[in-house]
Amino acid sequence: MNELISSVTTQSLTELLQEAGYRVNQTEQNGVVQLLSASQGIGFAVRFGNPAVEQGSYVDFTYSCALRIQGELPEGLAQVWNASRRFARLSVQGEFLLMEMDVVVAGVGATHLRSQLELWDRLLQEFIVYLREYSQQAAQLQAEAEAPVL
Repeated sequence: MNELISSVTTQSLTELLQEAGYRVNQTEQNGVVQLLSASQGIGFAVRFGNPAVEQGSYVDFTYSCALRIQGELPEGLAQVWNASRRFARLSVQGEFLLMEMDVVVAGVGATHLRSQLELWDRLLQEFIVYLREYSQQAAQLQAEAEAPVL
């Protein structure tokens, strides 16, 4: 029988990522620990959420990918993603486009954590394709709008 997990630690998530083939660096900023990794050359962080009863353990965490915005984002980019995708959400925070996915841990098996990591990896790949295609479509629409009418 698969043992249920009620919380994770920085060490247990580091091991999960490493077992899946990811490199992991642990960083601490203002007393907050996060894990840094990458998939397909795209950096992401694992930020820990609500503390569990056991010291140093957490009942949830968030996968987070922040991309610096250069220039202007096409109108509606985040809204179209959020309306057409499940599991991960896009938002603009300052000069960053942020994709995040929350993972609740309490009462799940180890295979659930692994499948959430696989889902995150797939979403990262879709995210890059989405950005490329959306930007191309927006540029095409802009060019059509600026084209002289004959």
